Amino acid sequence: MSDSLNLSVRPRRLRLQPALRQMLSRVTLRRSDIIVPVFVREGRNIRQEVSSMPGVFQMSSDVAIGYLAKLAEAGFKAYLVFGVIDRAQKDALGSVALDENNIVCRLLRAAGSAKLPLLGITDLCFCEYTDHGHCGPLTADRSSVKNDETVGRLVQQAVNHARAGAAVIAPSGMMDGTVGGLRQGLDAANFSDVAILSYSVKYASAFYGPFRDAADSAPAFGDRRSYQMDPTRGLDEAILEASLDVQQGADMIMVKPAGPYLDVIFALRREFHVPLVAYQVSGEYSMLEAAIRNGWLDRDRAILESLTSIKRAGADLIISYYADILTRLLDR
Repeated sequence: MSDSLNLSVRPRRLRLQPALRQMLSRVTLRRSDIIVPVFVREGRNIRQEVSSMPGVFQMSSDVAIGYLAKLAEAGFKAYLVFGVIDRAQKDALGSVALDENNIVCRLLRAAGSAKLPLLGITDLCFCEYTDHGHCGPLTADRSSVKNDETVGRLVQQAVNHARAGAAVIAPSGMMDGTVGGLRQGLDAANFSDVAILSYSVKYASAFYGPFRDAADSAPAFGDRRSYQMDPTRGLDEAILEASLDVQQGADMIMVKPAGPYLDVIFALRREFHVPLVAYQVSGEYSMLEAAIRNGWLDRDRAILESLTSIKRAGADLIISYYADILTRLLDR
């Protein structure tokens, strides 16, 4: 060993004792940091596993209420609800999305009647309800979504959700001007206290595939690249999108997906002073689950490490499908 080697600085001194490692932890995860996605569908006594997302279920409202009650008891604070309807109910406009008595509104009212101490967050989009699987009414040549018409319909959908008891509205369709339209529409309908969590930075990602099984929302043709973001565009566009939403009144902003875009989360955390949410999406979940179930990864450590990296990058809250396991792994 060289005499010139400086051994007065030894970082390992702070790693040797488990108690000291715990005391010096700067990144903490709690159950209350996790938003739990819920797929709710018509019927009763339904709990149907999503084939590409083992451990994740479509549930009828009665089953979902029981599930949410257990989450509340375990210390989780919020859920994000997606409506799943039969294909026979779908049309080109996604009309069921505007029904005041659709499955999402009924779940919100049921949660309110049960006095569940959970914030109801609703995904605001049309892709689960249209027969073509795109996020709103299409242009005449079916090449893209009509932006302004879709925003108007999103406002109607949001007001219905607010009337049913939603505490937070989360528009996910990436239509320009959505947040401003929603803020005006909610305020005009006397729902100024309902918050907006915008999917501000949502990429046209390959990691959404399993979700489209869960929500039955895969596009029947084409893709969503004309309205979702291009992963190759760099950080400037992400900052622009988030900035526009904050200016229009977004109370919180989101990055989706999370794991492949930690650099984006980090950049937005430094740029903005509103709460930042990251969505650990279905593809991230399914990749982990495939490796875990093949015995290639340690379940607990892999899940915690993936979520900790998202929190360390700057996310305040994380949407994750791992609530059941996190009940065991995390403090309240």
